[in-house]
Amino acid sequence: MPLLGIVIGSKNDEPLIQPALDILQQLNIKYELSILSAHRNPDKVREYASKAKEKGIEVIIAAAGAAAHLPGVLASWTTLPVIGVPLPTSELKGIDSLYSIVQMPAGVPVACVGIGTPGAKNAALLSAQILGTKHKEIKDNYEKYKQKLAEA
Repeated sequence: MPLLGIVIGSKNDEPLIQPALDILQQLNIKYELSILSAHRNPDKVREYASKAKEKGIEVIIAAAGAAAHLPGVLASWTTLPVIGVPLPTSELKGIDSLYSIVQMPAGVPVACVGIGTPGAKNAALLSAQILGTKHKEIKDNYEKYKQKLAEA
């Protein structure tokens, strides 16, 4: 059963979120990847967010470009932590996405990491930190990861 839900708005976003998937595999964190658009299928986004907790998901990573509504829409339908990853998919190279994600209205918090690959990696690591507060194996794997970084 996955503890982490990763949601991207388009199949085209998959290569941009791949660095996060690689880290999650390295840390042995079970996840599910879903492609749902806040604009093209908002009912499916609502259903996903509303039922995520029932499925055992404890954290959601949502990656989006341009207007980047996906993380905020998901956060509006769940009490689970949502981590937004701004993607560089527009002429503004992700600055628009970054502003969209960090400027959530009060009451709808979304954690936001950096744009693109560094952000995708940090979203995976932040989710490991959150999940590690409850799951010892994830905590231990994350601590080993950090130790390897320090030794490099």
